[in-house]
Amino acid sequence: MTTVPERPSPSATVGLSELVAERAIVVCCGSGGVGKTTVSAAFALEAARRGRRACVVTIDPAKRLADALGIDTLANTPSRIDGDWPGELWALMLDPKGTFDELIARYASSPEQAEGILANRIYRNLTGALSGTQEYMAIEKLYELSEEGHYDLVVVDTPPTRNALDFLDAPRRLTRFLGHRLFQFLLMPTRAYLRAVSVATQALLRTISKVAGAEIVHDAVAFFQAFEGMEEGFRTRADHMRKLLARRTTAFVLVTSPRSDTVEEAGWFADKLNESGLAVEGLVVNRVHPAFGSGGPLPEAPPGSALDALITNLRGYQAVNRREDDALAALVTQVAPSPVSLVPLLDVDVHDIDGLGLVADHVFR
Repeated sequence: MTTVPERPSPSATVGLSELVAERAIVVCCGSGGVGKTTVSAAFALEAARRGRRACVVTIDPAKRLADALGIDTLANTPSRIDGDWPGELWALMLDPKGTFDELIARYASSPEQAEGILANRIYRNLTGALSGTQEYMAIEKLYELSEEGHYDLVVVDTPPTRNALDFLDAPRRLTRFLGHRLFQFLLMPTRAYLRAVSVATQALLRTISKVAGAEIVHDAVAFFQAFEGMEEGFRTRADHMRKLLARRTTAFVLVTSPRSDTVEEAGWFADKLNESGLAVEGLVVNRVHPAFGSGGPLPEAPPGSALDALITNLRGYQAVNRREDDALAALVTQVAPSPVSLVPLLDVDVHDIDGLGLVADHVFR
């Protein structure tokens, strides 16, 4: 788990409205299936409604963000969403490989070096499959958008909670990988590499070649050696990303539903953030059942009557309300004094700007 530089706790509670009005980055975290993508887009929409230039970034491949914004597709570069608001709303869906390709082009010493890496079969196969690549590239895109200075607020829709820890840890894991002795060894120029290889290592490489094929081994060695001279740029960039997450202008918001399992997951993540020197600065509970008839005991009705059926349903809703209240009580206490926003279970799907605006109205009222 990453340990980022500890930042001071806010001297006073900052509401969710203040987050979209004052912060430069909002990172939305939570379990899968709780509406995190929709809430992330609602944050960016609210910022645009308050006159700010906002961009929401999702790494969700299911394209739910595009659906919520009422558009067909999103690309790896920001697309402007038109609407009746004084600010600007932009959105993009992360393409990890495309972002990685851009990094290679940035840090390569020559177009030839960049072309050699991009054409390498190991690179082409692994950039989409290596553990943590997606999370690292999400932070890279966040850093890129932040440094460009075009946006007042960047909202990041992170992966589900456990993978969101990879999001926080990605810069550190990259620098650890770049500092590994094997990586440094394979970065040596070819002749020095051959002189340094021991008899045992050469035998191991020959064995691997027999199993996997000499061509694959050659590609792997060429892949690492192609990075010669670039690792310092990646290492410096990763360090800047870690500092970006620790800034006071960056806020972490937990998104959950009132179910006991998702609440437990949110509490676990809040603890992990705290261990990292970070803090939850807002909690959004999505799809909360409305309370009915909670002012007193319900009347009795003749068995089998329409009124009896209605009262039975009402008791069922009250039981759901109690379960949700019980599940949320400890989490609300855990994140205190951070503000909590309850979004009711809507009777319509959020698939356009109007629906997204309705969610924002509940989050920021």
